[in-house]
Order: sequence, then structure tokens, then C-alpha cells
Amino acid sequence: MKAMMSHEPGGPETLKLTEVPTPDPGPGMVRIAVKAAGVNFPDTLIIRDMYQFKPPRPFAPGGEVAGVIDAVGDGVAGFQAGDRVMAGGINGGFATHFIAEASKINKLPDAMPFDEAAGFMLTYGTSHYALRDRANIQPGESLFILGAAGGVGAAAIELGKAMGARVVAGVSSEEKAVFCKELGADETLIYPTGELDRDAQKALSNEIKAKCGGEGANVVYDAVGGAYAEPAVRALAWEGRYLVIGFPAGIPKIPLNLTLLKSCQIVGVFWGAFTMRDPVKNAGYIKELFEFYADGKIRPRITASFPLDNAAAALKLMMDRKILGKVVLTVS
Repeated sequence: MKAMMSHEPGGPETLKLTEVPTPDPGPGMVRIAVKAAGVNFPDTLIIRDMYQFKPPRPFAPGGEVAGVIDAVGDGVAGFQAGDRVMAGGINGGFATHFIAEASKINKLPDAMPFDEAAGFMLTYGTSHYALRDRANIQPGESLFILGAAGGVGAAAIELGKAMGARVVAGVSSEEKAVFCKELGADETLIYPTGELDRDAQKALSNEIKAKCGGEGANVVYDAVGGAYAEPAVRALAWEGRYLVIGFPAGIPKIPLNLTLLKSCQIVGVFWGAFTMRDPVKNAGYIKELFEFYADGKIRPRITASFPLDNAAAALKLMMDRKILGKVVLTVS
């Protein structure tokens, strides 16, 4: 099989298309002939040894795939060769074949194409877990999303609306604001880029409050971090919940006195660990996601696709934060 392999820590340009032995599935495992692979921000971190997990090299990045089962290991029930499925993991997805535990894969709905399936589970799984479980968002509450035009942010817009929230999408450009409106955001806010001094942070906090109805946001979904985090926490309403999703702008430092003054919560969101710790609860959440998809309430917006051997271009697009919705790799 072929895979885009990371042989040494570095940027997207260090990946090399490599011929490696095609693995056979062991007991309880299946082998998937990959048709599409999702590209996500953690992929840009794992190749630079900046992610929570560091696989032994050489490895292929890529945490989500969609394709067709072409081999089944001993003891597998409920799946057979020819089944259309989606699967995920920490790495291994940027390849023509992917080994997955049968207990952790899902059959695709008949109407779901491979590219949408490859861009579905990680972003919607993360955002669903964040909003439904960690924030316990309620109908009528206000939701402010930082980085709303990216993969998880776009998913949070759709899921926030599906759960009855009033959604304010925070983005860095007018183009991204238009995209978020098309996804269903009630309001958009274009925040400044570059360094934010105290006056700029205060202005941003006040604008978030105003967009969320004056009292502030009941829930902040922060997929950006950096200098945007503190203004977002300051913009929380009483007993608000600030969701920690990711840090492309840097890991922030939050004055903890803010949590006391607002009686608010700073809540971590680690969906991958949750799926391993509580697979039964996660299965229920996945069922709801498929129901939302069937009802037309959510659908991955695939705005760019690249062939497998051009994974570097897809990852660079991700690192430059120029993504609208989802980017996938296609495997012929």
C-alpha cells in the first residue's frame, strides 16, 4: 500500500509518499480500502511532535477515513467485505489502507458520500460532545464560537442551531462571515487579527456581549485560544461555560478571578479520550449525529480536496488558517 509518511519531525513538506507492506487485519479488526481521509488541525501538530500523542516513526498522519472494507479479521461480527464504513484513530489515515477495530467503526448512511463521511466524525463528534455533554447547552441560550469557519467551528454552528441555541459566529474575515451565515449562524462578529492590546481585548469583549444580547454568552466555544481567550471569558454571562477546544493562536493564560466573579466554568473538551472512556455514551451521541444528518440539520461542507500525494498542500492550508469547513484527501 501507499502512505504519506512522517519520517522526522517537521512541517507538511517533510511527508513522503512511501510504499509499505499492506497489513492484514488481526482478530477483531478490519482493513479498509480508503476512499477519502479527513484533514484536521491535530494532523499539523502530530507531524511536528506537538500533539498529546507521539506515534513511533515512521507513521502516516490522519485521524479519520471513509472507505470500503476489503478484509475482515477473526471474530468480527456485523461487518463484511464490501461494507461502506467510516473509522478514526490517532494516525494512519493518510494511506490507501487503514486497519481499524470493528467495534469502533460505523457503517455509512446510504446517502452519505465518502468525502462527507471522511469529514464527519471528528469535527461533529468533538462539537457534539462539547455542546451536549460538557456545556449542557439549552434551547434559547446564546453560543459564541471563536474560529467558527473552520471544521469544528462550522460543525458547532450547525449543532448549536440543531440544539436550539442562538449562535454568534466569530471569524477573522468577511468571507468567513458569509460562509457562517450560510451555515445558519444568527449573527457574525469579525474579530481583529494580529496582536491584541488591552484596549482591543476590551473592545472585543464588549462586542461579544452586545452580539449575544447584552448579558454575554451562555456558552463560548473557543477553537482559537491565544489573546482571544481572555476577552471571550470576560464576555461570558453569569454561570456561563467556556469550552476549551484548541490553540492555533497559542495557549492562553486566564485570570482565575474571572471564574469567581461570573460564577462561570472553564471546561476542557477531549473528545478522543471520552470515546475510549465511555464508549456506550459515545455510541448514543453518534446515533444522534446520524439522526441530525438524516434530518438535514448537519452536513460537512467540503470546500477543498486534494489527492493523497498532495497531503502537504492540504496541511499547509490548515496551518495557514485559510480553511472554510472541511478539507479532505481523496484516494483513487
